[in-house]
Amino acid sequence: MAFLADRLARIKPSATIAVTDKARALKAAGRDVIGLGAGEPDFDTPDNIKEAAIKAIRDGKASKYTAVDGMPELKAAIARKFKRENELVYKPSQIIVCTGGKQVLYNALVATINPGDEVIIPAPYWVSYPDMVLLAGGEPVEVATTMESGFKMKPEALEKAITPKTKWIIFNSPSNPTGAAYTRAELKAVTDVLKRHPHVHVMSDDMYEHLVYDDLKFFSPAQLEPALYERTLTVNGVSKAYCMTGWRIGYAGGPEPLIKAMAAIQSQSTSNPTAVSQWAAVEALDGPQDFIPEHNRIFKERRDLCVSMLNQAKGIRCPKPEGAFYVYPSCRGAIGKIAPTGKKLVTDEDFVSELLEAEGVAVVQGTPFGVGPAFRISYATATTVLEEACARIQRFCGNLK
Repeated sequence: MAFLADRLARIKPSATIAVTDKARALKAAGRDVIGLGAGEPDFDTPDNIKEAAIKAIRDGKASKYTAVDGMPELKAAIARKFKRENELVYKPSQIIVCTGGKQVLYNALVATINPGDEVIIPAPYWVSYPDMVLLAGGEPVEVATTMESGFKMKPEALEKAITPKTKWIIFNSPSNPTGAAYTRAELKAVTDVLKRHPHVHVMSDDMYEHLVYDDLKFFSPAQLEPALYERTLTVNGVSKAYCMTGWRIGYAGGPEPLIKAMAAIQSQSTSNPTAVSQWAAVEALDGPQDFIPEHNRIFKERRDLCVSMLNQAKGIRCPKPEGAFYVYPSCRGAIGKIAPTGKKLVTDEDFVSELLEAEGVAVVQGTPFGVGPAFRISYATATTVLEEACARIQRFCGNLK
C-alpha cells in the first residue's frame, strides 16, 4: 500500500515466529504436529518468582507507572547480578530495563546508527539481528562461520570485515541458532582484534549465559577484556534461564550516554516495562538459583539425544553445541532428493516444508539464519516428545528418494 513506509521493504517477517504460527494453525485444524520452532523453555516459571509477582499485585506495587528505564529496585538487582556473575560494575544510570531483550537491542541500534553505518553480525545469527539493523538505517555485514569451525568467528575474518564505517559488532555466545559458545581463549582472540579498532562498539547478547554444558565457563567480552568496557553494551534478560519468556523483561549495562539515549527512545515509544514483571525479575535475579543446574542437566540430556538421533538420519550432519537449547544440523545430504509428495528438495525451506507435511514436525529452515542448507531445532521441549520428533525426522529422511 502506498502509505506504508519504504523501510518495510528492507525487512522480512521472523522465520521462527512464522513456523511457530503455522504449527499452531495445523494443530488447531486437528493435525498431529510437534513444534520445535520456538526458543522457549518448556519448564514453568519457578514458584518463588510467581509468588513475588502475586505479592506485588496484592501490595499495590504493580498498578502504577514505574521509571521509564526500569524501577530502582530492579536496577539494583541487575547491578548485583552483573557484579556477582560477570565481575562488571554498573551504576543505576548505566542500566536500562526494557520489554524483552529484543527491545534492548533495537533501542541501542536506533540510538546509534546513522545511514551507511555498518554492523558486523557473525552468521549463523538470530534472525532478528540484520532486520533490526536495516530498520535503524544501517547495513548488516555478515561474517560467515562453518560447521568445521564450530560456528565460531575466526579473528582474521573479523579483522577483514571491519571498515571505517563499522559501528557495532553483535556478539552472541552461547548462540541462537547454533548453540556455539566461545571458550576463554576463543573469546580473547576476538577481543584482541576489537582492541585494535577503537571505533567499533560491542553489543554482547548474553541471553543464554547460564545455559552452558560440559564444564565450559562463560565469559562476557567486557568481563574478559576490561579495555572494552566503555564501548560495550552487555545485554541480558530473564527469559531463558528463568523460564520467563512471556514476562518480557530484558536489560543491559553500558556507557551512560548510550543508556540515556536508549531511555529517551523508550520514553517516546513504549515507556516503562510492565511493573509486575519487573518485581518478578527482582526475585529471579536475587532469589534461589538452584533450579538452573537441574534444568541444564535435563537440557544436556536432550541435546545429546538430538545429536545422536539426528546423526543417524540419512543426509543429516549434526554438530554438538556447547550451550543454549538449539541444534543446527546440516541437511545438505538431503538436497536434490525427492520427498514423498513427489517434490524435489531444492532448498532447506523445501526440506522443512515437506518434513512438516509428511511427518508433522515443525522446525525452522537455516537460510534466514544466514547459513544453509540447514535447520534449527529447539530442544527445550519434553524429552519423550523430542525423541518422537527425531524418530519422525529419521523416517522422513529414510523415505527420500
